Amino acid sequence: MTAPLRPVLVLVGPPGAGKSTVGKVLARRLGVGFTDVDTLIVERAGKPIADMFLQDGEAAFRALEREVVAEALTGVDGVLALGGGSVLAEETRVALRGHRVVHLTVSLADGLRRTGMSSARPLLAGVNPRATFKALLDARAPLYREVATVEIDTARRSANQVARAVLLALGEIPADAPESPADPSDPLDVPTPHESTLLPNPALPDTARS
Repeated sequence: MTAPLRPVLVLVGPPGAGKSTVGKVLARRLGVGFTDVDTLIVERAGKPIADMFLQDGEAAFRALEREVVAEALTGVDGVLALGGGSVLAEETRVALRGHRVVHLTVSLADGLRRTGMSSARPLLAGVNPRATFKALLDARAPLYREVATVEIDTARRSANQVARAVLLALGEIPADAPESPADPSDPLDVPTPHESTLLPNPALPDTARS
């Protein structure tokens, strides 16, 4: 009997933490595939997440999200990036036990800048997006830490630097492994100063973030 597939690591964190961007870098370095739960949800629903929130409501979206995450945790390999709100479900947090889970953190200011307060992120829409995002960070931070194997700060780091920090923390590369010289022409090598520029956007379909 064929054993079920299993991600080699799972990324969690709030919107703007760079889960998709860093996840692709990690997958390339580990020589495995990359899967984004938000992309799977959009494919299953046949419409953007923002439309799901508007037309079906958040409860319907969360139900589908729980289903898709459960399937992905036992049906895909490689690097898996969960949506920002996936950890809200207790059954998802339980299912993450035994997995290597990386919590990518982001500050309030950096998160606001990186998300751009796009209408594609329905939970961040409103008259006071800063207060909304702060409340989101405050509510979810304990849940990310509950499921995390390691926690990596993304401030002032490029996507490549974040990926290297993840691999070091997980023991995938030795502590004295030489770091490749940064390439100024590579957006993945451009550091993200605190409260300044954005992480490069991943080349994904036009999906919402949750």
